[in-house]
Amino acid sequence: MILKLTQSKATIDDLKDIIDLLLEDELGQTRENASNNLDQKYINAFHKIDTDPNQYLMVVKNKSEVVGTCHLTLMPSLTFMGSTRMQIEAVRVAEKYRGQKIGEWMMAEAINYTKSNGASIIQLTTNKKRSRAKNFYEKLGFEATHEGMKLYLR
Repeated sequence: MILKLTQSKATIDDLKDIIDLLLEDELGQTRENASNNLDQKYINAFHKIDTDPNQYLMVVKNKSEVVGTCHLTLMPSLTFMGSTRMQIEAVRVAEKYRGQKIGEWMMAEAINYTKSNGASIIQLTTNKKRSRAKNFYEKLGFEATHEGMKLYLR
């Protein structure tokens, strides 16, 4: 299969496909809503992301089909002499397209976006249960230099 990949900022029309990618993940299945009708919370969150100039919700398409996504957040910081960081989250590639270097292509696009926005540090988290994802990021040059922690508020 010959891939014709493009990336762009997600639109509201991409939202259902993005949620479907999140649901393909075994951990995502435990926390996302699989309903055919999008929960209003997803729509509200999309609009917050879409209107924030420090947010870039990327979709990767093969022709017109959404095959990948990641969420990029620019974060100004006082540390490292006032540097800007890029946080990368929700990295997903459609299951049927895995193993075709789409993840590497998408991360290269994310790195280019980061550089073009003046950020000098890229950080991301991955669930400890995702050993393949950790290996993927390490192959791209990421190092596990910190221990991440979360507090879920109910």
